[in-house]
Amino acid sequence: MGAATDSDTTGLALLSLVVGFGVGLGTAAMVWSFDAVHWVVRALGIGDGSFWLFLLIPVGFVTAWAIARHIAPEVAGDGVPETIASLLLRGGRMRHRSIPAKLAATALTVGVGGSGGREGPVVQLGSSIASVIATKFKLGEHHIRSLVAAGAGAAIGATFNAPIAGMLFAMEVILSSFAVRHMSAIVIASVSAAVTSRLLVGDELAMASSAFTLGDPRELAVYLGLALVVAVIGVGFLWLLDRTERTVEQYRELGVLVPVGTGVLVAALVVFEPALGGTGQDGAESLLTGGLLADAWWIMLLLALGKALATALTISSGGSGGAFMPSLFMGAAIGAAIYELVEPIWDISSLPLGGLVLVGMATMFAVVGRAPLTAILLVFEVTGARDYGLILPLMLSATVATLIADRLHPASAYTMPLIRRGIHMVKSPEVDVLDSVTVGEVMSQPPFVASADTSVARVQSELDARRSHGTVVAEGRRVLGVATMTDLAKAEGDTNAVPVSKVMTVNPFTVHPTDQVSHALEVMASLGVGRLPVVDTGDDSALIGMFRREDAVNAYHLALGQRTDHALSRHRLTQRTDPGTGYFDFRVPFGSIADGRMVREVGWPEGVTLVSIRRGREVIVPNGLTLLGADDVVTAFGSEGAQRATILRMDAGVEDDVTAEIILEWDGGEEE
Repeated sequence: MGAATDSDTTGLALLSLVVGFGVGLGTAAMVWSFDAVHWVVRALGIGDGSFWLFLLIPVGFVTAWAIARHIAPEVAGDGVPETIASLLLRGGRMRHRSIPAKLAATALTVGVGGSGGREGPVVQLGSSIASVIATKFKLGEHHIRSLVAAGAGAAIGATFNAPIAGMLFAMEVILSSFAVRHMSAIVIASVSAAVTSRLLVGDELAMASSAFTLGDPRELAVYLGLALVVAVIGVGFLWLLDRTERTVEQYRELGVLVPVGTGVLVAALVVFEPALGGTGQDGAESLLTGGLLADAWWIMLLLALGKALATALTISSGGSGGAFMPSLFMGAAIGAAIYELVEPIWDISSLPLGGLVLVGMATMFAVVGRAPLTAILLVFEVTGARDYGLILPLMLSATVATLIADRLHPASAYTMPLIRRGIHMVKSPEVDVLDSVTVGEVMSQPPFVASADTSVARVQSELDARRSHGTVVAEGRRVLGVATMTDLAKAEGDTNAVPVSKVMTVNPFTVHPTDQVSHALEVMASLGVGRLPVVDTGDDSALIGMFRREDAVNAYHLALGQRTDHALSRHRLTQRTDPGTGYFDFRVPFGSIADGRMVREVGWPEGVTLVSIRRGREVIVPNGLTLLGADDVVTAFGSEGAQRATILRMDAGVEDDVTAEIILEWDGGEEE
């Protein structure tokens, strides 16, 4: 067993290395695709502020929209939500065609001047590469999930040359879990991808800055104010992003007019202020060094608001772009605004412009991505900070802003698209299956409770009668010890006269009802015992039950049942959110295979769920014993293929021209 496990671990590590190399290549390909688009734009003589952008940006948006609409619908938008959805609904399986499609759509959306980051798209790119590799090697779902998360983390590690931040992003955002079992794959892939991308594109993706420190503890008040401003503007950006995407969905029938309209609006913003276009990386670097600093704080604030509007319009256009780097730019602009506002009146110490900009960047991403740990570590890696002088401002600002944002707007930029599709993330730990069951759920009562003066013979007789190997010795509810068959065998002399207190194990290890079963089993294994007393959480001496090996078996079955329920729930969610599913009504023809039969006797096509049966004025909720009859109107839910199969099934055996006519038009996904 150990050899097989070692082999699996080694194989997964090697595949993680391959995934990291592939993601590094994919990241470099994304950079090269941007460079190619920029070369074409320059060759056409189109520069910053050119009115030709009113044509170029809409053309890029329309082309990217067409790729998403006709080739790979999953490439539209940020990319991170689609990665999360694949883990929630499809066990991490992603289509290989999304790799070139995401590359092209992102370069055409952002490369021409749209406002968006390449980090979200690269995350989807990396996850797709990992999924293709995992599927090619026929890995199980658990390993596929690990590699897909590793691909996502490696993408961030490669994009920013920040493998630690990439690891945290994968666990904090993609998996919403810090399970150790995924960590090795994520770390290996992140480092491999960062090294590969650095060799191929150099330091182009990194941001450089000097080290900054906290000059005076009272400066924390300024950083606290920064956190409040960033939280409010960040929540406003999330609301704007959600509102624009919902509005676009309402007018989806306008087709190509959507990317044209959003492209014109973005072009107007970019022509007015070129810094509002593109990823925002150059602008953030300029703010760090003071190159983009304006004389008025409100100008910097308008720059942040303008970037929020341009990014919301770009992402909702139907093309491909992310919110990661734009959020860093917005945070940098707010940090610069706070500096311009406070510095003239601050005489306590010398406020560092770069420090406020850096903290603003981390704080804004903590709000937008709801990932404070990733944001804090990212700043150190991305900017090459050499000391921890800003650790207190970073922790304070990112934490406070995240807490405020959670109260004002619980969803992040990555979960909002999922919520609109009816997908709600359930944070279930991807660890030992028994971590999902507590001791209190499966514990049992001791076969009997012996007192300290109960004779060894009496205890042995009681255990024999109950076919048990041990029990608790207690005084009232207070645990004194544990007596096992091994302990009883140590008794010397007349066992009828020897009290059990002479041979019992005193001060036994105990567990609480709130402890995980996996923890209890680890204690049992380390002690070599088969049972543990369960004591009250508020009183470690108060006996409330016993946890035995038999209870561990029950816990395992309970955990498997919970996992099965989760899998079935995920399957139902997949069906419900599939754009090709919907409700339809049909009438049961006279003499059909369903006429006069119970529901369970009809071989319904796979994927069809009966919802209700209308019989005259009566509405029946069907079960397996419900008898169907001619002219019953059945409401069902399923895919278009299942609909057609149902009608063919109903028509089987029907004479003349009577058929199971569809009496209510299809209301599922639009016809492709």
